[in-house]
Amino acid sequence: MSEALEHVTRNRAYWDDLARQYVEAGERAWAREEPTWGIWKVPEAEVQVFPEKLAGKDAIELGCGTAYISAWLSRRGARVAGIDNSEAQLGTARRLQRQYGLDFPLIHGDAEAIGYPDASFDFAISDCLWADPQRWVPEAARLLRPGGQLVFLTNSFLMTLCMPPEEDLAATERLQRPAFGMYRVEWPGNPGIEFHLSHGDWIRLLRRSGFHVEDLIEVWPGVGATSRYPFVTVEWARKWPCEEVWKARKTH
Repeated sequence: MSEALEHVTRNRAYWDDLARQYVEAGERAWAREEPTWGIWKVPEAEVQVFPEKLAGKDAIELGCGTAYISAWLSRRGARVAGIDNSEAQLGTARRLQRQYGLDFPLIHGDAEAIGYPDASFDFAISDCLWADPQRWVPEAARLLRPGGQLVFLTNSFLMTLCMPPEEDLAATERLQRPAFGMYRVEWPGNPGIEFHLSHGDWIRLLRRSGFHVEDLIEVWPGVGATSRYPFVTVEWARKWPCEEVWKARKTH
C-alpha cells in the first residue's frame, strides 16, 4: 500500500467513526441562512469567504462532510458538487438534502483524485480538508478554469507549532515542535493523519500549481465566541491566529 493510499484509507475510517458526532452541527449549519466560518463561527460578513457573485458558477467543495457549505453555495445560485472521503458523513448530507429540497451531486471519493474533467469549475472551496496538500492543491488547479478561485480554511501553522504532542490538549504559549520539517502530523491514539504547511510552503505550492495568492485572512474570534473543540482556547485565539483563510486565483 502506498503512503498516499494509506493516509486516505486511514482518514476514511477515522471520519466514518466520527460522523455521528457531526450530525447535530451539520443540521444547525444547514438551517443557517448566513454562513459562519471556523470553530468560532465567525460571520461571513466579517471574513468574506465567498465571492460576491456565485449565481450560475460551477463550484466544488473538497471534503464536504455533511455538505452545509455546498448547501450555502447552492442557495446562492451556484451549480455545486461535493466530494468527501467518508460515506457516513455523506449519509447525513443526503438526508439533509432531502429535508431542505436541495439536489446536487455528492461524491464518495478522494479529493486528491477527482473524476471530473479538467477546467470543470469556477470556484473550489474546502474547510479543514484532511488530505495531502501536495496532491489536492494541484488537483484543485486541474479542476479550475483559468481565472477560477480556490478558497480554503485551515488551522494555522503557528497553532500547530504550539500544540502539545498529546491529543486534545490546548495550544500553549510556547513552541512545542520544530517548524522545519513539519508536514505530516499524527497524534497518539488517533488514527487520522493531518498535514500542516508553513506560510512559505503554502505560497510555493500554490504558485507551483498555477495560482496567484490573493489574500490571507487570519480569523479572530469575536465577542462571545465559544467552541466545543479542546485544542485551543478563545483566550489563545484572541492573541494569535488559530485559523486562516487562503484565497488564490488560477492564473493559467
